Amino acid sequence: MDTPSPQATSIIEPTLLARVVKGDQQAFSQLYDYSSTLLFTLAVRMLGNREEAAELLQDVYLEVWRKVSRYDVGRGTPIAWLITLTKSRAIDRLRARASRGYRATNSLEGGTATQVADPAPSPLETQADQELRTAIGAAVAGLPQSQQQAIELAYYEGLSHTEIATRLNQPLGTVKTRIKLGMSKLRESLQQWGHQGELQ
Repeated sequence: MDTPSPQATSIIEPTLLARVVKGDQQAFSQLYDYSSTLLFTLAVRMLGNREEAAELLQDVYLEVWRKVSRYDVGRGTPIAWLITLTKSRAIDRLRARASRGYRATNSLEGGTATQVADPAPSPLETQADQELRTAIGAAVAGLPQSQQQAIELAYYEGLSHTEIATRLNQPLGTVKTRIKLGMSKLRESLQQWGHQGELQ
């Protein structure tokens, strides 16, 4: 199978999912090839553990295989749906940890946005995937610290806007504005990669 281009990594046609709905294993394999690096990077960043991220990804793709018919093209791109599934499962795991009194080790006190770009690359990762990870990390690191912090709390720790406002001791409106401005800057920075659909 050909190595997917950076655009193929992020723009997965709904027709590919339609083939998966019909039980097409080759289409499912293609879906995995196009999306797994991005989803694994997100899972590692959220969970702070590569083995747990790999387990989570297995769960996500099993769920995709079983529930792909629930995908609604009207609610977003296929990659946005896959990212939402991954984030949702990661947040479930983080909440389970919290209920056991375990504090995630990937909190903002222990790292910076550059970690987004550099959990160690997978041996299956293409040059394009590595360049994309680097571009995402650079884009996040280039945000003002206040926007970067609010976005990381929202997207990597799964906190609501209200929880972020409480954590940062900032007004709710300020938090919402920081996230909106930061996401707008990220969309602009990553336009060449075709990742606008993810950053919503």
